[in-house]
Amino acid sequence: MTNRAGADTEAPAAADQRRAQMLDAALEIISERGYADTRIADVAERSGVSPALVIYYFKTKDQLLTEAIRHYEDAWYEVGQRRLAELPTAAARLEEVVAMFCLAESDPEPDSSWQLWLDFWAQAARNAEAAAVRRKSDEMWRATIADLVQAGQDAGEFAAVDKEKFAIGLSALLDGLTIQIALEDPAIDSVSAFELSMQFVAHQLGFEWTPGRGRDTVAGRAGRDR
Repeated sequence: MTNRAGADTEAPAAADQRRAQMLDAALEIISERGYADTRIADVAERSGVSPALVIYYFKTKDQLLTEAIRHYEDAWYEVGQRRLAELPTAAARLEEVVAMFCLAESDPEPDSSWQLWLDFWAQAARNAEAAAVRRKSDEMWRATIADLVQAGQDAGEFAAVDKEKFAIGLSALLDGLTIQIALEDPAIDSVSAFELSMQFVAHQLGFEWTPGRGRDTVAGRAGRDR
C-alpha cells in the first residue's frame, strides 16, 4: 500500500488518463473559483482521487496550475490548427484565429480561458516554470500568425509588411482586449474586441473586411467545438 493510491503500479495509459482527469478538474475549478480559492482537496474530490495522489503527480498547487494551462493550451492549439486547415484563404484563417481568441462561442468552455489566463499571467510574473509555459505559448501563436501572413503574401492576399512585427502587434492587441473582456470592461465586449482586432488586421495587411460575422453568426457558432 502507498499514500500515492497505487500510482506506482499504474499502467502508463491509465496513469496518463488519471493525470488528464486531474488537469481537467483543475481547469474547471480554477475557472469557477479562481486560482486563489482552488485547493488540492477540491481537485482531488472533483477528479475522484485522493489529495495525496494529486500531490504525487503535481507536487504543488503552482505546478498544478502550470500543467493545467499547458494541457489546455496544447489541446486548444491542436484543435485550432485543424480548424485553420479547413479554411481556403489566409485571410479566413487569420479571421478564425482572432475569433478563437475573442468570441466566447468559439471556446469549448465558454468564458473559461479568459479567467484562466488572468490567473496564469499573475503566476507567470513570479514563477519561472509558469513563465516558460507562457513564453512557449506566445511564441507558438506568433509563429502561427507570421506563417499565415507569409502565406497570404505569397498568394497575393496581403500587403508587404514585416510578418514578425505584425505577429507581435496582433498578439499584444489580442492579449490586451482579452484582459478587458475578462475584467468585464463595459466599453469592450467580445464582439467589439473581435471587430477591433479584424479592423487592425485588415488595415495592416491591406485587404477589405466587413464587420458582421461576430454579431450575425455568433449564435450559429455556439455549438462548434474546438
